[in-house]
Amino acid sequence: MQKTRIILALDVLQRAKAISVVDETSQYIDAVKINWPLVLGAGSRIITEISEKSPVICDFKIADIPNTNKLIVEQAMKLGAAAVIAHGFTGTDSLKACVDASGGKVFVVTEMSHPGGKEFTSVNAERIATMAREQGAMGIVAPATRPERIAKMREIVGPLQIISPGVGAQGGKASDALGYGADFVIVGRTIYDSDRPAEAAQKIAREIEDFLIGK
Repeated sequence: MQKTRIILALDVLQRAKAISVVDETSQYIDAVKINWPLVLGAGSRIITEISEKSPVICDFKIADIPNTNKLIVEQAMKLGAAAVIAHGFTGTDSLKACVDASGGKVFVVTEMSHPGGKEFTSVNAERIATMAREQGAMGIVAPATRPERIAKMREIVGPLQIISPGVGAQGGKASDALGYGADFVIVGRTIYDSDRPAEAAQKIAREIEDFLIGK
């Protein structure tokens, strides 16, 4: 990965819309993040379909007991997911089940990007980031809406990948997230709600390229 550093958050409901957006934007993105709205709207096979066009991260925010986590991750990986996203607040044993079932292909949510994320996840984010590193996760999720938090998470997780949601509709800036240490930014509505998704993705990709060249 790391072509443009953009992960498309594809929170649409219809299969046709999802496939169309991926086809239009694939040259400008590094991966597609699929959440429950699309899986429930289009069926689980959409994971397989999109994985044939782009790496898929299943953003199921997995947060259950270890055995249930294991079952969810195994099914996602069988359907073609390249990685999954799990919550860390359920504890070490639950996270370890995700890591083991995926072969380490897990991104752990440290804190949520919306305002409510400050209430509970933010206050435990550093402990969760430490756990993610210790348990062998691939990386963490840290908010572009509070980019200074990304810098703190980078200090904790070292070389783990940091993917950062909240760019665009939530007010986060790609350059801020990358400047504070994110490896990838996650962009959703700004791209898939556009009348011209390819142009929207290309614009963000160019902004990122200009920022990286100017660093």
